[in-house]
Amino acid sequence: MSGAESPTTRSDTETNTPSRVSTTGGPTPFLVLALESEQPLAPSLRFSLQTLHEVRLGRAAERGDTRREEAHRTILEVRIPDPRLSSRHARLVRELGRWVLEDDGSKNGVLVNGVQQRRAVLSHGDLIEVGHSFLIYVERPSAAPIPLRTASAERPPLADGLETFVPQMESGLAALAHVAPSRVPVMLLGETGTGKEITAHAVHALSGRTGPLVAINCGALPQALVESELFGHRKGAFTGAHEDRPGLVRSAAGGTLFLDEIGDLPLPLQAAFLRVLQEGEVLPVGSAQAVKVDVRVVAATHRDLDALVEQGLFRSDLLARLSGLTVRLPPLRERREDLGLLIGGLLRKVAAANPQVAFTREAARALLSYRWPLNVRELEKSLSVASVLAGAGKIDLPHLPEQIRAARPLPPEPLAPAATGASRELTPPEQERKEQLLELLRRHQGNVSAIARELDLARMQIQRWLKRYELDPEKFRG
Repeated sequence: MSGAESPTTRSDTETNTPSRVSTTGGPTPFLVLALESEQPLAPSLRFSLQTLHEVRLGRAAERGDTRREEAHRTILEVRIPDPRLSSRHARLVRELGRWVLEDDGSKNGVLVNGVQQRRAVLSHGDLIEVGHSFLIYVERPSAAPIPLRTASAERPPLADGLETFVPQMESGLAALAHVAPSRVPVMLLGETGTGKEITAHAVHALSGRTGPLVAINCGALPQALVESELFGHRKGAFTGAHEDRPGLVRSAAGGTLFLDEIGDLPLPLQAAFLRVLQEGEVLPVGSAQAVKVDVRVVAATHRDLDALVEQGLFRSDLLARLSGLTVRLPPLRERREDLGLLIGGLLRKVAAANPQVAFTREAARALLSYRWPLNVRELEKSLSVASVLAGAGKIDLPHLPEQIRAARPLPPEPLAPAATGASRELTPPEQERKEQLLELLRRHQGNVSAIARELDLARMQIQRWLKRYELDPEKFRG
């Protein structure tokens, strides 16, 4: 049974909550089947672990998943058609509010963040490698009920740019899909390269508008003829104006006008755009008669528009007109669980001539371990080049950019990327773990190896926790 057809799609709210499993008090844990190296176009899958006690990973002829009860425990079996997996390869077990990954007697072992492990307590963003398949463990706040399984293949076909496994993003992208057929203006915020133009195209595709999407980079408009470029001109309006031109705004008539980097729009032009939004008309250069225009506006910026308003660099009335629905697109490093579905979606576009496209294990690991500082745009360019270099063969490490090949598989960003340890508020399970570490540090006088032996964990795992919670074992040594 394929992942898209699996019957285990019941919402957690449709089943009784299993005994001894708490569904409140902290972030919801998820397991994402992000990428199969040999079949990167297979749909990514997200499993909610909230009402489970155990997850078993193993090989099967076809992908599938089964949820069942066993001795008052709710178990999910996930089957992956990866020949390098053992029939019983690994399992995740809930222990004291944490999820622990264990090698279940596999032949090829289990890796966490590129390091082979027999047993490891999982943290947000950990990359799990079984055979040539990759999964990502995440913990996310979620106010709404989450289905047990969500497949990227089940998304609406016109919403390619609105895909995510991040619960907080799902609500914002769902709102975009809801307002797409309306005239409500949309403001997209986010770092450069986070996919704002892709999202704008998705909104346009769902809008039902028959006109085109016309994109204007507000930070790259030619100063000399900027009004003519935007609003058009009449024949003879200036030297070289040999014929009437509609301009970019009127070219989007009946469609969508995408104002990229709206924060870079010069002040003199902001008043002209305000007229477009307020009156639905433009005044071509050399004309005394305004022309009506029907456009839907989607704007985007990486800048803080409220701060620009305070500095007098952006008009407050224009900002008010643009801010119908505002959605922030986070950087790629904050949405690691989306890497698999983004890679699959981009490969369908950049490697359309090679439906059998595949990765080596090392190339897949590098792609999923890299931080992607330039976001979705960098991912798309990297896959475009790699697919050409690989030709009909597998995409391998030498086909990837040097900075990706050189990147070490480091533990991922914590759930609150801007702060760690004592500088951020800890969840109850994290606070409990920190207090346990403090007690063990005192008892073993800062001996990390002794702590690892007592907890039956890898020494590296203990060191990761000490770093995360800013605990120095040297301070506990006599």
